[in-house]
Amino acid sequence: MNVEPPAVAEKSAPRGRVSSSDLRAIGAFVALAVVSAWLVALPLWFGDGLADPWFPLVSVAMMTTPAIAALVVVRFVERRQRPAWALGLWPLRPVRRVLGFAALGIVTSIALVLAALPVGALLGVYPADFANFSAFRQVLGEQTGGAELPVPVGALIAVQLAALPLGAFVNLLPALGEELGWRGWLLPKLMPLGPLAAVLISGVIWGAWHAPLILLGYNYPDAPGLLGVAAMVGMCVLVGAVFGWLRLRSGSVWPAALAHGAFNAAGGTYLLFAQAGENVDTTQATILGWSGWIVPLVLVVVLVATGQFAAAKHPSGPPER
Repeated sequence: MNVEPPAVAEKSAPRGRVSSSDLRAIGAFVALAVVSAWLVALPLWFGDGLADPWFPLVSVAMMTTPAIAALVVVRFVERRQRPAWALGLWPLRPVRRVLGFAALGIVTSIALVLAALPVGALLGVYPADFANFSAFRQVLGEQTGGAELPVPVGALIAVQLAALPLGAFVNLLPALGEELGWRGWLLPKLMPLGPLAAVLISGVIWGAWHAPLILLGYNYPDAPGLLGVAAMVGMCVLVGAVFGWLRLRSGSVWPAALAHGAFNAAGGTYLLFAQAGENVDTTQATILGWSGWIVPLVLVVVLVATGQFAAAKHPSGPPER
């Protein structure tokens, strides 16, 4: 049986501290992920921003930078012989636990995104039209030239909602590009600091990493740049805690990646239930805004109170022999 190199098997740091070798690895990872994200996004800054025709490709390419950074660090800084173990890709056992948390992650992500809408409506920050779907009707009318639809609008919305779990698999590869870095590698590395500190630090880094796009108006088009970045950090801390819970309890990165894919698939559902002619301020409404953070905050508090952030055995790598 292959044995991990000495750099991995060194004596661990005292509880509450990260070892010096892990600190170096974490610093290298964060620097690589952030710098490469900015480099990938530069064409948008020198071009037409979010209106640039290259934006879809650039955004997907940017999502690969955390995975690339993690792979570089695992291979050349830590010199791990089994990168799949170090990133949480393998082993997929116990299979029932991994599959169970994968399904739970998909359902939970979609539920959090959808729950943000009635909460925002109740608080008066999301202009909702749950009865007539006027904004969605308006979009359909523009697309069909005002022609009568062959099926009721409610049925179209039901089909779109029913298809959201499939979006988890459609978006899996781009989501895995992020999750291999943030939850696959970084979160377990920070766990000696304690679950709360690990979740908070990894969430802040994840949110700030989005800055190259957020400062161009992505997700928060009506907010000043720094306010948008701050809002993104707040959302990423809470949603990242949920993804982190899936990673730690399953011992695998796959449930977090599927949850991330489902989250991205469900992100645009606020357009289905909005009121026509009304602007949606995403710093206040939807899962991106403060009103949308209430439900995930409650969930995270419950998870913390019930001790659900304890890591599964060998969450970040293989046994040492």
